[in-house]
This record gives sequence, C-alpha cells and structure tokens, in this order.
Amino acid sequence: MVQSPPVSTGVKSVIDEDGLVRALGLGSGVLFVLGSVIGSGIFLTTGMMAANLPSATLLLTAWASGGALALAGGLTYAELGGMFPKSGGVYVYLREAFGPFIAFLYGWAAFCVFWSGGIAAVATGFAEYLSYFAPALSSSHVLWRVQTPAGAWTVSAVSLVAISAIVLLGAINYFGVRTGNFTNVVLTIAKVTGLAALPIMAIFASRTAPHWTPIVPPVANPAMAFGAAMIAVLWTNDAWYCVTWIAGEMKRPKRDLPLSLFYGIGLLTLIYLAVNVAYFYALPMSDLQGTLRVAERAATAMVGPAGATLVAMTVVVSTFGCDDAAILAGARLLFAMARDGVFIKSCGRIHERYRTPHVAIAALVIWSSVLALSGSYEQLFTYVMFASLLLHMIGAIGVFRLRRTRAELPRPYRVWGYPIVPGIFIAASAAFVLNTLITRPRESVAGLGLLALGLPVYWYWRRSRTAPGEGA
Repeated sequence: MVQSPPVSTGVKSVIDEDGLVRALGLGSGVLFVLGSVIGSGIFLTTGMMAANLPSATLLLTAWASGGALALAGGLTYAELGGMFPKSGGVYVYLREAFGPFIAFLYGWAAFCVFWSGGIAAVATGFAEYLSYFAPALSSSHVLWRVQTPAGAWTVSAVSLVAISAIVLLGAINYFGVRTGNFTNVVLTIAKVTGLAALPIMAIFASRTAPHWTPIVPPVANPAMAFGAAMIAVLWTNDAWYCVTWIAGEMKRPKRDLPLSLFYGIGLLTLIYLAVNVAYFYALPMSDLQGTLRVAERAATAMVGPAGATLVAMTVVVSTFGCDDAAILAGARLLFAMARDGVFIKSCGRIHERYRTPHVAIAALVIWSSVLALSGSYEQLFTYVMFASLLLHMIGAIGVFRLRRTRAELPRPYRVWGYPIVPGIFIAASAAFVLNTLITRPRESVAGLGLLALGLPVYWYWRRSRTAPGEGA
C-alpha cells in the first residue's frame, strides 16, 4: 500500500512560494491521471494489436502488464514527488538528481515535440471524430494546398478545428487552475461514463463469447507479436506521469501525489481491462483483427447505430478532456524551466489576478497550434520517442541516486518494494529503448539529434542568466 504521512486539518487553498494557488485535492489528482491518459488509444488500438496477436488471453495479459509497468513507474516517481512537491514534476526530479543540464534536455524535448506534438495529435483526433457529427469539418474538406520543396502542404477543416480546440482549452486554463481543473473533472467523468457503457453493453447485449484458448496463437513469432502489442499498450498508457507536473498546485502534495498515482493508474488499468473484455464479447477474433475503430464497431455490433454514435461522442469528449489536462500540466513544466533560467524568461511569470503561468500557457498553445497546422508533428513525435523513453528511465534512476547522495531529505513516501519495483520499471524502459534503437535506428538517432539541438539553446540561456546584473 501507499504510505502517507498523517493528514492535518485546515487545508484551504494557499499560495505557494512560486506564486501558484494550491487548490487541488486528492480527487482532482486521481481524475487528472485518468484525464491526461485516456485519449483516443483505447478506442483504436486493440483491433490492430489483434492483427498480430489473435489471442484474447495474451491481449488481456498485455494490457495488465502495461498497467503493472505504469504502476511501477508511478510508485517510483511518487517517492520523488513527495520529496520535491513542486510544479515541473519529472523535470524537477532530474534537476535534483543529475543537475540542470539533463533536466533541460527533458523539458526541451517535451516542449519541442513529444508534449506539444501530443497535444496537436490529440486535437486532430478530436477534430476527426467531431466530423462524425459535422461532415463539413472532415479532413476531406481541403481549404488550401500549397506546393513546397518538401511536398504539398495541405490545410483541411480538421486542422482549423484542432487549432480552435487548443486555443479554447488554453483560454480555459489561462483564467485559473480551478477552471482548468473543473473542466478536466467534468470531461473525465463523462469519458469514463462513456467507456463504462461498453462493458455494460457486453453484459446485456453481447452476441458472442471469447475463446480463451489456445493461449499461444498460431503465429510465426508469438514473443515478437506480444512485444509489438506491448508498444501499443504503453502508448495508450502514456502520460500517467504528468500529474507530477502540477504538484505545486496540490493542497497536500506530499500525501496526495503518491495516492493520485497509485489510485489513478490502478483505476486506469481496470477500465482498460473491462473495455477490452467488452470488445472480446462483442466481436469474434476474426472480426476484431485489423479493425481500427474497434470501439465503434463493437458498440454497433451490440446495440446498432446508436452504439456508434455513443462511441463517437465519447471519443470527442475524451480527446478534448485529454488535451485540457495536457495543457494544464505542460504549462507548469515550461514555468519551472523558466524559473530556472533555461527557458523564455517571461514564461516564469504568474498572472496577478488568475495566479496561473499565463505566458507559459500561451507559449504551449501557440507552438502546439503550429504543429497541428504543419502536419509534421507525427513524424517529429516518432523521432523523439527514443529520447523520451531514455529520459524517463533516467528519471527513475534518480530514486537510487538520491537515496545515496541526499539520504537526509524527508521522504513522506518511500517506494514500495524498493529496489525491485523501480528496478522493474528501469529494466523495462531500457529494453524498449534498446529495441527502438535496434528496430528504428534512424528515428533514434534523429531523436538524439533533436536533443543535441538544445545544447546551444541551453548554453545561451545559462549564459544570459549569469550575465552581469542578472545574478547567479
């Protein structure tokens, strides 16, 4: 179980030393984990996984294993979060364990591609599913096409809807952490309710029963197929760590951050398992294999066209809510970097009235919108995944380093199962880093190249910060 210190009474919202409002409680933290992780993946990935791994038993094992790995990472980061309950999360942990340079590279990669690109990708998914209800807003409605040396640059209605969603969510978060959090709470409850409808449909309207045997499917290389399925699962579980980025706005972060990770990831895993069981009861494996919009097809098989409409509406809510959480968290990362002098200085400002890092929110919204409009974010995101996995693995190694170098620091929560639990997370991350390096060497090298581009930027900002009159 997660260990926590005694809970004191009288926990009204206060202003922390950085000027942010500590207004978020445990419930908000749990819903933030769910809201930031559940996007479009659970509605799409199982059919593609089944194409290479046609075994209900092994598919459920993959989803359970992904949840276990995420929980191992969550428990590991929970110790760090209890030690350093400040906005910025993983960035702060890397800075404290390994110094400012490694921390900067993490923030640089997040801002340039893997977080802002993720916001752009999810917003595009939101726009695509919104076109289910408004066909004029679909990607087939091309607004203009421009020939460039790199090829044709096409802007469709989907691109503009995606940008509009990003800007709207930026405005919601601009006007206070409570408005951004309230939006996340409402949308997360709505998306979980929509997902819960799928297993309920399976109970009352399923037309098939899954074959739980044979466990090992008749494929050429079951181990490789399982590994490929795990990549999809880890992608769908990604972003559980972003709740650490908002620790500076939690009322009791030393208690609530570990519990938010523990309960949030646990609930997330149960939801994913229940939804996948519903898929197996709705569709035979032969129909499931290769199906992209698997949730839509499963719901249609169980209750007809009304099921497809419900799923499309749930995906719209899910993706919109996912980006709300992403903007709220991502802005706090940029804020922490700016306060350390390794990002645009104005991004460290706090709005006098709304107590939000308003400039950081604007910067994240603008760059995410550019990526959504450019259409190149998917390629960039692929390039940086190697670096992202590598840096998150290094963040977990920080637990071992800090126990040795800063043993005197208070630890309200000590990771359960140390050193085995963090060791499992690190080993699994290392395996995926190595696999990516072997199977996608060009993308891996490109990811490292992107990090290398941050070297002169880091040097410039550090030099500017220590210039005469600026202080050390």
